[in-house]
This record gives sequence, C-alpha cells and structure tokens, in this order.
Amino acid sequence: MEGEDLRLGRGAIVPIAFLGFAQFCINFNAVYLAERHITSGVVATIFALLLIPSTLMGWAFLDHRPSNRFVWSSLVAIAGIALLFVHEFQQHSARAGEITIGIGLTLFGMVAASAANVFQARDEIRRFPLFSMLAWSMAAGAIMDAAIAFAMSGPPVFDNRPGYWVGVLYLALPASVLTFSLYYPVVRKIGPAKAAYSSVLVPIIAMGFSTVLEGYRWTPIAVAGAVLALGGMVGALTRGKNVLAPPDAA
Repeated sequence: MEGEDLRLGRGAIVPIAFLGFAQFCINFNAVYLAERHITSGVVATIFALLLIPSTLMGWAFLDHRPSNRFVWSSLVAIAGIALLFVHEFQQHSARAGEITIGIGLTLFGMVAASAANVFQARDEIRRFPLFSMLAWSMAAGAIMDAAIAFAMSGPPVFDNRPGYWVGVLYLALPASVLTFSLYYPVVRKIGPAKAAYSSVLVPIIAMGFSTVLEGYRWTPIAVAGAVLALGGMVGALTRGKNVLAPPDAA
C-alpha cells in the first residue's frame, strides 16, 4: 500500500465508477434504508447469505464451480432465513408492507455487494493496483452518496455531540477504509465466494445487539430459523470433494 501510485489511467474510470456505485453506494444505502423497516439483526442475518450470490456469480463470471455440499447447505440456510421471515411477519403482521420493503432492500444491497466483489476479482480488474482502485472507488461512492443524500434530505445537518462525530469517524475509518483494505486482498487471493464466508460471523454478533438494544423477540420459529441459517452457512464453507478453485494471488 505504501508508495502505491494513485494514477490509474483512463481505463480505470469505468471499473472505479462501477465499484463505487455497487459497493459504496447501492450496498451501503440499501442496508441503511432497510434498517428503517426491520431490525439490524435480521438485516445482518439475511446479508450473511452473501456467500450464495457471490458463489453463483463467481461460477458464472470466474468459472469457480461450487461443490455439491455448498448447494445442499445453501438450501438449508435459505430455509432458515425463510423461517426468520415467517417470524417477522407473525410478530409484526400490521407492518407486513414495511417488512417486505426491508427484506427487499437487504437482498438488493447483498446482490450489489456480490457483484462488486466478483467484478474486482476479474483478471482485467486485478491488473490495477488494489489500494489505488479502492481509494478511488470509495471517493466515487462518497460523491454518489452525497448526491443521493442531498436529493433525499437536502443540505447536511451536523450534530455537535461528540458521540455523533465518533460514530462518523468509526463508519468512515475502521468500518470502511480499514475493513475493505483487509477484505479486498482476501477476495483477490482466494476468490469472492470464499471471502464471503466471513459474513457467517456477523449475524451472531448482530442478533445479540439487536436482542439487547432493539428488543428483538425470540420465538421457537426464530430460533429454528437462526440455527438453520447459521448451520447451513457453516456447512457451505466446509470443504467437500469439489471445492472452489481459488484464483492466483494478485
């Protein structure tokens, strides 16, 4: 990363714009908007299915064939997520429309993130220096986000409370710059599908916070759904006979 040239040339303009749009604009905004309609824990659990579209897109565009174990385990995980959907609709039947919107936005953001991961793992994109590409993509995404925020809410309003600025700095630096600086090299080294396995850990933490801070209510259906979803995803990442062949290291 140190000493890496930020000049990428004209050929990088379209990749930069696509990654900024898919990962740092559509993905981010879809998740934040989804959490207006459903709890963050449910959003995180749905988003943990990132490994499924990442694997399918990796198969379609990178020729990384998934194993039979992955297919069956993914079906189990999807069944678990479906039970969580049933739980949400049963507990909040009057808000069925809002729940549907929240689920739809989460799935939309998840697909956008998968598309970005697979796109930047393609050979023609891997030729660009990773951290330079990431820096420009984040800048492009930030400009898009600012434009959307201005169109939806008008000029920015700043909060003088220290907690507000600590939260902003956390989202900008550890949660975005640091996280993607660590995550994208993994995507390039082992492929987008295997890199998405890290998303399995997210729901465990998120559902704990959601239970304590958002009043998420557990029922037998919700417990069964969470167990199936996590068990299926763990099964999907377990090595089978036909594992994905990782690309060469960048």
